[in-house]
Amino acid sequence: MEEATALLVEHGDGAAAYCGGTELLLLMKLGFAAFDHLVDLKGIAELHGVEAENGGLRIGAITTHRELERHSLVLEQLPALAAMEREVANVRVRTVGTLGGNLCFSDPHSDPATFLLALDAEVETRQGARGGRRVSIRDFLVGPYQVALEPGELLAAVHLPLPRPGTVVVHDKLAFHERPAATVTCVARTENGAIAEARVSVGSVGPSPVRAIEAEATLTGAQPGDEEALARASEQAAEAAGAVDDSMGSADYKAQLVRVLVRRGLARVLAVSG
Repeated sequence: MEEATALLVEHGDGAAAYCGGTELLLLMKLGFAAFDHLVDLKGIAELHGVEAENGGLRIGAITTHRELERHSLVLEQLPALAAMEREVANVRVRTVGTLGGNLCFSDPHSDPATFLLALDAEVETRQGARGGRRVSIRDFLVGPYQVALEPGELLAAVHLPLPRPGTVVVHDKLAFHERPAATVTCVARTENGAIAEARVSVGSVGPSPVRAIEAEATLTGAQPGDEEALARASEQAAEAAGAVDDSMGSADYKAQLVRVLVRRGLARVLAVSG
């Protein structure tokens, strides 16, 4: 890690960290980016792997999507993560593309970012001998293709707390040509016939994924079969999403996608948790 961060500092804007390269190399091939140096991170052992820690999972930044969808610990502890990863792009991309690379690229159209936001994930960064820091995923994703990394700083790991027992997590999306046009993650836990906890995150429709805080408040305390609350939460999620016009469709169209996906996702999680 020290050598890698030193190289990034030495070469400044002329260098980029490289691992899977599924998006970086494509940009370079198309002429949208150019670097004199690529710092290859694949040989750094501490960036690999998945392990249990303090009621959660620590995922090394260069763990591939394919590893995550098949990892025994992920399948046992958080199968919803494996299910989400199984739908990322295609098997070729998942075999070489990494979770950390996906987050650091900060493409607005991303499955993992939306999922991790709903589960209050944190990222661990390292900057050589200066040590590391922990940053919430919400603060790490600054905007389209922008993250809160300082010069020479690398993403080392993702820390993902496991949901409380009885919590159901569902990730859903609509994609065109393997690129998400809308992504939604719904999380719910019921107690005594009411929704005790709800989280809704929406991505791929605006500049960055967002938590639909008002929708979560609407759902908390409601009955699982309260259709009025579900409809209102879906509308609030669409408003919070900040949909914009892009090649995937108009803002109005993508807001409607959010309404449908959130309503469908909430129906699925509440059917199981209730």
